[in-house]
This record gives sequence, structure tokens and C-alpha cells, in this order.
Amino acid sequence: MPRTTIARVDLDALRHNYTLACQRAGTARAMAVVKADGYGHGIREVARALADLAPKYAVACLEEALAIRDAGLNQPVVLLQGVHQAGDLAECQALTLEPVLHSDTQLAWLTESRHRPRFWLKVNTGMNRLGFRPGELDGVMARLADAGVLPGLLGFVTHLACADDPDSPMTARQTDTFVRATAPWPRLARSLGNSAAHFLPDQPLFDWSRPGIMLYGGSPLIGATGPALGLKPVMTLEAPLLNTRVVRAGESVGYGAGWVASQDTRMGMVAIGYGDGYPRHAGTDTPAAIGGRRIRLIGRVSMDMLAVDLTGVPEARPGDRVELWGPTVGVDEVAACAGTIAYELMTGLTARVPRQHLRRDGGVD
Repeated sequence: MPRTTIARVDLDALRHNYTLACQRAGTARAMAVVKADGYGHGIREVARALADLAPKYAVACLEEALAIRDAGLNQPVVLLQGVHQAGDLAECQALTLEPVLHSDTQLAWLTESRHRPRFWLKVNTGMNRLGFRPGELDGVMARLADAGVLPGLLGFVTHLACADDPDSPMTARQTDTFVRATAPWPRLARSLGNSAAHFLPDQPLFDWSRPGIMLYGGSPLIGATGPALGLKPVMTLEAPLLNTRVVRAGESVGYGAGWVASQDTRMGMVAIGYGDGYPRHAGTDTPAAIGGRRIRLIGRVSMDMLAVDLTGVPEARPGDRVELWGPTVGVDEVAACAGTIAYELMTGLTARVPRQHLRRDGGVD
């Protein structure tokens, strides 16, 4: 039999979180961001679970959009990085994909192509990764008009650099820049809001918001957890106890002998490690749980195993299920202990961990 390390994906929780995003978006419509294999949850299953709710999906690249089409879904899909070569425009037109154009190169591909998909323009309001500066938009719009492709422009998008920090003045500056930059074209749609923006007081989200991490139950705000924001955890990462033993006072556990027992301690080894995507830098005192009762990691995480302190659960036995994150131990907590963010933990789970999708009818995929 295969080992029973598994990531259980609660599709009802996903739907709850998307509905909350819509509520918090106000008059804006929410395109479901399902890039990076649905943030590690399975892009096909996630997209199907939201098919009757989401009017649009958003992904990073063409391959992810094709996975949505392979799943039998027909909603428009926004390509947040746009196209990576001129030939991709034909597929965009044929498959109702909406590339976000952010460079002169992409503009040239579009204006010189016989394929004319509907598209968006990215505005660089301060993130300084991709997009046209506000002062360049007049020229861009003139190029589009001269080439006869301006009717295919759906609107403008930008991305917020510091929305996870409610105290940062950067979000207000970017919002003001975006408003002023796009004001000459009031009939075109605007999209600015990532997950964090849904939780900022008085933050306008314009016509389309782009919820991502919040759909999967992770917090988009510094210092907050998903449940505190009304979000439900979607993924529960579980692995079995392999064995238990008593570590005597003065003995160490694991590589580097970094943890030494101060007293006789009942310990268990769990069948998961950084080879599965569990963070190697999650050290001693990172929480886990057995049967709804919280325990802690001790020592270093290995490639295939990690150690837990079973002092608080003396009845634990080999084969018992250990929750690494889920309803008892939030993924945001684990991420904080590992010095990272929930995004990285979710998307970093390797193919060695099967995803089990819990359907709305009570079935399992």
C-alpha cells in the first residue's frame, strides 16, 4: 500500500471563501485566481468547483488556461502575464482567453497579427514589475487605434505592492495613480484588487477584483489569520505517525542534534518532510495536531520525516493521523514559524502528496 500522507481539499470551503470575496468586492465582480495549479489545490478541480459561481478565471500563463479548457469549462480566462510568443494569440482568440499586455513587444505581436483576441492593458502604478507607465498610455492607445485593435480592449489592470499592510501609504498612492491614469477612458473596465484589497476599509475595487490566496483560506494580511477574516481552510495536510519512542533526558533528535531533551520525552516520527513540500525551516515549536489536540515539532525537518513531541497526547499510536495544517493548525501559523507565507506552503507541495478532493455531494475524487 502507498503511504497515507495526503492533502484533503474541501471544495465547500473553497466556495464559501469565493462567496465571501464576492460580498467584500461590493459592486465589483470577482475573477477567481487559480494559477499555480490552483495554489497547489488542483487547478481542474478548483475551477470546476467554482464553475457555477465565477464569471471569469485568472491564471499566469497559457498552459494553465488550457488546463481549464481541458476541464470542460468555457468562462473567459485572463492571462495575467499575457502571451509569451506571437503565435499564442491564435489560441487566445479561439479559446476566449484574455491576455494582459504589458510590453511593447506584446503590443507589436497584437498589432501585426491577424488574430484579435480581447485583451487588457497593464498599468505600472508603482509595483515596477510589468506594465506601461501612466505617461505611456496615450501612445499605447494611439497604436492600438491605428492598428484597428482598440475595440478588443476590455480595460486596465494594475497590481498592488503593499496591500497586505493596512498601514502602508503605498496602496493609496497606487490607487490614485491608477484612477488618474485611466480617467480618459471611463467606459473601459478597471481591475486593481488582490485578496488583501478586499479587506482594506474604503478601498475601491472598481469593476473586477482578483481574489487569490483568500479563496484557499490563507490570510492576505500581515498579522491576521484566515479564520480571523472569516475564511475557511480549504486544504488539510495530513500524514501518519510512523513510530513512537521515549527520548531520554540529554539525548538529541535528528540532523545536527539541534534539539536535546531536557527530560524524558515521548516522541513520534511523522511520514512527511521537505521532499513533500513541508517547509524545512519549520523548527522546534511549530504547531501540528493529533485528533484536534495541538502538539509541536522538535528538531530539524528531514526530507521524508519530521519529529513531534507527544507529551500532550500519551495515547497516540503509530498510524494515527497528524495534521500539519488545516482546521486545527492554520497554514498561516506554520508559515510564520517557517519564516515564509502561506502562498509558498500551498504551492510548494510536491507531486508526492496526492490531493483528495471532497465533493459537494459528499463524494471523494
